[in-house]
Amino acid sequence: MLPDGRSVGRPAAMKPMEPATTPTGPDDEDRQQARLIAALSDGNREALGHLYDALARPLYSLAFRITQDAAEAQDIVQDVFVKISSQAASYRPERGSVFTWAATLTRNRAIDRLRSRRRREDLLTTAADSLKPASAPDGSDTAAALWLREKAAAVRTAVNSLAPEQQQAIALAYFSGLTQQEIATRLNEPLGTVKARIRRGLLKLRETLPARL
Repeated sequence: MLPDGRSVGRPAAMKPMEPATTPTGPDDEDRQQARLIAALSDGNREALGHLYDALARPLYSLAFRITQDAAEAQDIVQDVFVKISSQAASYRPERGSVFTWAATLTRNRAIDRLRSRRRREDLLTTAADSLKPASAPDGSDTAAALWLREKAAAVRTAVNSLAPEQQQAIALAYFSGLTQQEIATRLNEPLGTVKARIRRGLLKLRETLPARL
């Protein structure tokens, strides 16, 4: 979705687009996409739909190769086109093609998602890394599975016990996959404030989680 709530795939036109020429090769495609970016930076939202049609499939394939998760790959592509929509004026052809720019945005966002996934795992292991599930007498993994469910419930309860601003910052970082700078932008708060909230929240979790577990 665009920032104004409209669908990426069906943007409302703000002014008429000139008829698009049919690209006959990679160079023609690059030039056509550069013209679409220029039109988008001038306020023509229809250009975003054309870019989406041209780039969405390869960008999705790239995101999926990195994350190995179809839902995450779809979310990443949507995020990238929202960013393209808001930053079209910053595109510089001399730095590379539109596809190269979009692919770089996609790769960076996908890596951020992977880092967020690892941070969520670390939140569990760091908080109670010395606690291990008991093995079932018959060698089954029932005890381990039960332990993991209880551990996840304990983490949710501990997070809910934090101050609201700490909950919000940690949820955005560990469960929404945002970087600290992105959180600061979303919350309209200084970056240092966001870092402090996350740090204090994690310290509190490390104090309370062992007792809950």
